[in-house]
Amino acid sequence: MTQSLTGLQVVSFENRLQSETAGLIEKHGGRVITAPAMKEVPLSELPEAKAFFDALFADAIDALILLTGVGTTLLVRSALKHRARSEVLARFAKVALVCRGPKPSAALKPFGLRPTLTVPEPNTWRDLIATLDAEFSVNGRRVYVQESGMRNEDLVRALGDRGALVTCLKLYDWALPDDTGPLKAAILKIVRGQAHIALFTTGLQIDHLLLVAREIGLAPAVRRALNSELVVASVGPMTSEALTRQGITPDIVPGHPKLGHLVLAVARRAPALLSDKRERNKLIATPLLIPRPRTA
Repeated sequence: MTQSLTGLQVVSFENRLQSETAGLIEKHGGRVITAPAMKEVPLSELPEAKAFFDALFADAIDALILLTGVGTTLLVRSALKHRARSEVLARFAKVALVCRGPKPSAALKPFGLRPTLTVPEPNTWRDLIATLDAEFSVNGRRVYVQESGMRNEDLVRALGDRGALVTCLKLYDWALPDDTGPLKAAILKIVRGQAHIALFTTGLQIDHLLLVAREIGLAPAVRRALNSELVVASVGPMTSEALTRQGITPDIVPGHPKLGHLVLAVARRAPALLSDKRERNKLIATPLLIPRPRTA
């Protein structure tokens, strides 16, 4: 039976889907603490993109791995600025387009392009490699990887181990938001026990959260609070790996790595988990001394 989030404060670090996330949380009765942890920064100069276009129009690319919908759209739109639409789409159609899940696949559709392969859920780099192993040999082939703001070294290494000639393609990056005030306010709520659930939809959110917490002297307190006082919800395996690297154990990971499934799982499970987690940690925890936050 679905439980209500009524009376619970949910921290959302989402930027691009901020309003959608808030709407889903409020639908289940939760109160949203909006604290964007990142902003998308398109690269003003794209030397890697220029090299990609040169290779594309020279028929020197065998496969293109598309990791994000935003990056896919940027890539095709940039190509359309260089050549006629018919030529651009004809060149892309010659390349094996490997989409990591539904978002890059959907991004191709408005241009009349179809994915050669779509990686099944949960769309991790391991699933991508397994799909290639089963359906498309990369040995000796020229493979371009459209990065999702941060290089996935495991994916690049796995492709290289299989004999691929790998080139990484970076079209945009991520940075802290211009105004980190809401994030700092959320950090204070987290360490003071005024938040109940933390919602993570990408691994960079935990990295940026701890970066800002470190700037004000609260990183250890944030880690402690997330592991003992809050329910930590992760959208999927890749985000969970990032949390684990930072010493945070996710409490909820939905069966499908999608925002709607994440919030539904939180509504169903978080109230009971929160009670159990706080009660359990009362028995083992030592008093948490929260330092006064440093000012910038």
